[in-house]
Amino acid sequence: MRVLLGMLGLLALALGAIALLAAVNADATWFTVVPLGVLVIGASVFQSLGWFNKKSR
Repeated sequence: MRVLLGMLGLLALALGAIALLAAVNADATWFTVVPLGVLVIGASVFQSLGWFNKKSR
């Protein structure tokens, strides 16, 4: 459940970044680079925080 919530949060951030880029009329390259960067860097941070580790019972 933690993984799902984490990824949904990252997806919301990526969609927000797309909306912000559209508002400032950014180049098409930024529409690819920024959302992918949000997802990759966010997933790396969540992994380092231990969010994706399964807890033992």
